[in-house]
This record gives sequence, structure tokens and C-alpha cells, in this order.
Amino acid sequence: MSARFDLRSNLPVVIKVPALVALLMIAIGVVLTDQVLKRLAETQDRHFRELTAAYLDGLSSSVMPAVIRGDAWETFDNLDRARSLYRGLTILETVVAEPDGIVLASFDPRTVPAFAPVPKSIVDRFADANDSWLDEQAERAGVRRVLLDQGRRIGVIYTQFDVGARFKERRDVLWTLVATNIAITMLVAAVGFIAVRRMLRPVQLLTTHFRRGQSGELLCIADEDVGPPSSEFGRLFRHYNMMVRSWNEREALAARVAEEQRLTSLGRLASGMAHEINNPLGGMFNAIETLRRHGHQLGVRERALSLLERGLAGIRDVVRSALVTHRVDTAMRPLKPSDIEDLRLLIGPELDRRNLSLSWANELPGEIPVRANAVRQAALNLLLNACQASAPAGRIAFEAGLVDGSLVLTVSDEGAGLDQDRVSYLESREADAAPRPGEPGLGLWIIRRLVLEVGGSIRVEHPAGGGTAISIAIPDGSGEEQRNVA
Repeated sequence: MSARFDLRSNLPVVIKVPALVALLMIAIGVVLTDQVLKRLAETQDRHFRELTAAYLDGLSSSVMPAVIRGDAWETFDNLDRARSLYRGLTILETVVAEPDGIVLASFDPRTVPAFAPVPKSIVDRFADANDSWLDEQAERAGVRRVLLDQGRRIGVIYTQFDVGARFKERRDVLWTLVATNIAITMLVAAVGFIAVRRMLRPVQLLTTHFRRGQSGELLCIADEDVGPPSSEFGRLFRHYNMMVRSWNEREALAARVAEEQRLTSLGRLASGMAHEINNPLGGMFNAIETLRRHGHQLGVRERALSLLERGLAGIRDVVRSALVTHRVDTAMRPLKPSDIEDLRLLIGPELDRRNLSLSWANELPGEIPVRANAVRQAALNLLLNACQASAPAGRIAFEAGLVDGSLVLTVSDEGAGLDQDRVSYLESREADAAPRPGEPGLGLWIIRRLVLEVGGSIRVEHPAGGGTAISIAIPDGSGEEQRNVA
């Protein structure tokens, strides 16, 4: 487990906040435990010093006359009586020695016999001139008291105590504090978890609604979950619901606008087709009437049949144009030079209607592995747009060929030229760009969408002589990607 608690981790807030509180409680518990143990040790040391000082004061007063006289038996008797008077101390050994280091009396004469030198183990404990020592491993302590009579040293008292009770008390306090801190920490963490989870319930509710909105329509928060308007989350939820309603209204409006544009395009298509079909129909009816009246005349019959043939060919061209523009690709089919040549025939009626001339250059060497219908539709839309942008008796140009491994189609006209906004829109590679706001039709959007679907790009130029040249570049090695798109 990492030693550093990172608030930026992916853990839920309902886990991070209680964990942080628990860590703070542990840190506080460690500090408090250390302070309590220090104060306990200081209190125990003070009490121990007071008890040992009282013991040695009383013992010194009682044994001093016997020590001055050198009476070992009286000294031993005083030691034995003093041992039973101080029950707060566990006395292990007391030795009274003369100034020359000879034992006068001790608690246990068998261990430390009288009139023998003081054992080296006792003397070495005070080798550094201290009057006390403490062995925490053995839980033992010792104190030394020099006996003075009118400034003259007459003896020394060595005493050893068992201080195991002190350390046991410290251990008991330590484990009590540890257990208490653990219990308090777990309780605080549990309360923090419940409290934070309760406080974050509105945030989780809001997060759930945002997550649902990623896969479908945004939904408003139910009225029973909004809460009072005076609360912070109540105000937040109300603003969220207002935003959702505004967003849904905008989406509905956009859908209606798109549907209206689709219907408008269909209306224009129907109107255009009706216009293009109605003109030859009038001539065809006249030809039929002529055949009825003068069909027996060879010359009249030939002219009427020729007129009928031209009218039917015109209607066929109009129907072909509609099918190429509006049918959906069902499979990947490579582009052939004949597909490009068909465009010349499809825009023929528009060229005649507007009295436009066409410069045509189809230099495709053979089949190109790109989606034929998408490329044809994009090129046809560019040609029709060029016809619309050109003045009567103007000139448009079309070129198709391979350049550096890519299919390049270029349509030029001599019209007023595209403004910079439309140029930027066509050359942008943002796949999710919507139709331009305020655009009267969907021509640019259709062209751009078709080109992006086949992995191509668009470049717009303004020739020095005026007008606009729009080039489509499509890599011819992107067949697999185009199949996935299809």
C-alpha cells in the first residue's frame, strides 16, 4: 500500500474522505499516546524518586548510630524493619558499606556477607558517579546514598528496586490507548462514510443523469428529488433542469429544422424534376398529335419520332441525375472512368439551360479503389453548384486524374467566388460539423460529408482570372477503411 494518500486517486469520495479522517485520527492518536506515555513516565519517575528519597532518609536516620559504632547486627535489624515499612517499593537488595568499601550489613547475608568487600556488580553500577541507575531490559533500578556525620563520610547505602510494576502500568496504558484509538477511528470512519455518502447522494444523482445523457436524451431530475429551493443542491438541480429543458428544446428545434431542410430539398428536387420533365412532355404531346394527323407523311413522321426520342432521353437524364444524387451505397464498388463520363451527360441539361460551356478532362487510367457512388455524387454536386454560381454564357471546367497516388477531381467556374467562411467550412476536417447556420441549402454540407466519408480532403483556390476552383483529393489505397464506413 502506498505511504502517501493521494486525493486525486480514482477512489470514490465516500471512501477517500472517511479514509482521510481515519488517517488524521490515527495521527492524532499517535501524538496523544506519545504525550500520555511521556507524562505517565514523568509522573512515575517523580513518585519513584520521592519514595526512594523517603526510604533512604528514614533508613539513613535509623542506621547511622549503628554505622558509627560499626554494629553490624543493629544495622541488619534496622534494614529488616525498614523493608517492611515501604510497601510502595519492591526492594530487592540493600547493602550498607563502610567508607573503605567493606559490607557492614545487607538484606541477604548469604548473598552479600558482612565484612566482605562490596560486590563489584554493585559498585560498577555507579562507576560514572551517578547516584542512580535504571535497566529497562531487566526492569531494575538502583539508588546510592552517602552517609555523612558532621561532614565526615561514615558509610554508603546501596539499594536495588524492582520497577517491573512501572513498566507494566505503561504497557497497560499503551494498549488501552491503542485499543481506544482504534475503536474511535473505526467509529469516526464509519460515521464519516455514512455522512459523506448521505451528503454526496445529490452529486451521485446528478452524475447518473449526466451519464444517461451520454447515451440518449437528457432527462430532468424528478421533482421529489430536487429538494427545497433554499438549499444549494435544490438551486443546482433547478438550474440543471432548466439547462436540460433548453437543450432538449434546442435538439428538437434542430431536428425540425433538419426535417424542414430535407423537405425543402425534396421540394426543390421535385420542382426541378417537374420543370425538366414538363418541357419535353409538351413537345412529345405535340409530336403525338402530329403523328395522328400527318403520320402517313414520311418526313413528318421522322421529325415527330426524333422529337419523341429527344424528349424521352431528356427525361431519362433527369431520372439518372436524381438516382445518383439520392440513392444509398449498398456495397463498395470501385470508380471507373465511365462513371466520371456519366457526369458529363447528367449536367448536360443544366449547361444547355444556362447556356454554359464545359471544358472536360477525364484522365483516369482505369478502375480506382474508391467508393464510386460517393465520389460521383460529390463531383455531381460540385458541378451543379458551379453551374449555379456561373453567369449565363459562362464557362466551367472539370479535371479528373491521379496525382501522387490520390484521385484528384477539380471543378472550376468563373462566378463571384466563395467567401472565406464557406472556404473554411469546406476545408475543415471536423467530422461532426453540422450544416452551416443560415445556409439556404445542403449542397456544401453534402459535398463535405461525402468527401470525409471516403477519407478525402477539400482544397479551395481562387484563380487569378476570378471564380473558384474546388479540388477533392481521395487516397486510392483506403478501400478497407471505406468499407468500414459504408
